[in-house]
Amino acid sequence: MATNQMDTKTQSNMLTNPGHFVQENKKSLAVIGGAIVALILLYIGYQQFYLAPRAETAANEMFKAEEYVAVDSLADRAIKGDGSYPGFETIADEYSSTKSANLANAYLGGLYLQKGEFEKAIDALGNYSSTGSIVIDPLVLGMLGDAYSELKEYDKSITYYKKAASKSDNTFTSPLFLKKLGLVYEEQKEFKSAADTYKKIKENYPTSIEASVIDTYIARAEARL
Repeated sequence: MATNQMDTKTQSNMLTNPGHFVQENKKSLAVIGGAIVALILLYIGYQQFYLAPRAETAANEMFKAEEYVAVDSLADRAIKGDGSYPGFETIADEYSSTKSANLANAYLGGLYLQKGEFEKAIDALGNYSSTGSIVIDPLVLGMLGDAYSELKEYDKSITYYKKAASKSDNTFTSPLFLKKLGLVYEEQKEFKSAADTYKKIKENYPTSIEASVIDTYIARAEARL
């Protein structure tokens, strides 16, 4: 079963708007990558798993919820189902301990974040078990950081952003969550820590998207020392 792909316009909106929010510092620190999480889960999530026989039913029922993830207006159907196919909540509950249920919890966390239901996001993400995925595992940790950041529990968000950045050393998730970590440090007025964190992006991930604009963030943090 293949995952569904979004059109170019949808991808562009999801990838650019969150960065705009954070860059302007007018909205939540957690928005950066929030929608990206759903996109990445949709593209690569399902193929990361090799389903055991017991989980085949869950996998076969899950495809409709995955389709709904691609459409913002259908997020509730992805979560609750549509009457004919179950949503991620049902799959996570009724097929617990299967790999499909585990992935459903990751989807739920991203969807709850987008809906602003941060406590629910934390509960769902807390039910996710690490699988060794170099993308999903750090994204789940990062989403926990997002949820705690939204709740202004910054010490917890810092902990999870650090874990997310170091979970899998790559040019996508590591600089993404280092940047978020730096933003939280700025919010906490820990400007030296923020500057040092941004410099890690410049030094260790020079080809990443975040590195292309990170000098601005370094200069801003250092100006406030």
